[in-house]
Amino acid sequence: MAGTVFTPSLEGMKSVKSENGVILTKPFLEVCKLIQPVLDKFGSAMSLVKSDIGGNITRLQTKYDTDPTKYEQLYSMIQVEITAKTAKSSSSCTNGLLWLTRAMDFLVELFRNLVEHPDWSMSKCCTDSYNKTLKKWHGWMASSSFTVAMKLAPDRNKFMEIIGGGGDINADIEKFCSGFSPLLEENHKFLASVGMDDLKAS
Repeated sequence: MAGTVFTPSLEGMKSVKSENGVILTKPFLEVCKLIQPVLDKFGSAMSLVKSDIGGNITRLQTKYDTDPTKYEQLYSMIQVEITAKTAKSSSSCTNGLLWLTRAMDFLVELFRNLVEHPDWSMSKCCTDSYNKTLKKWHGWMASSSFTVAMKLAPDRNKFMEIIGGGGDINADIEKFCSGFSPLLEENHKFLASVGMDDLKAS
């Protein structure tokens, strides 16, 4: 294949923001979807993260599909829930966006580790990223499941070869991390502004 597994998401990132700098729902969810094939290459080590990301994308997508004009901007569905006082419900879109953003934080950190620490094993890259991102929000059970899953991480060199395809994988990972991180930060800022950025897993 031409390019790496990151090529489609790098292309997709160009249209995530509107002309006036607002994050748009559909393109943002598209980029999250386009990262899922990377997770497939991890095998069972990432099945928890993949199902979490997939479920939250579906939740937000379903809401968006009910009124694409009303929910064109990513934060509009959150504002509706804040007004209706339903944002803290475990099935809310606010909760969905929060956990989708956290899972993507984990992946960005993991991809960054792969580039910055060529001497680290894959499970070390995964565990370090988990400790820096998701761990503080997870309860004991989720944390234990995660720790077990990380032990199933694939061989690092084989993995990099598979996701590299016919492109410069390190350059694409760096582009992805530097382009996507600010969007995730913006999500956190918005969620913090409505008091929803520090919810823990039950």
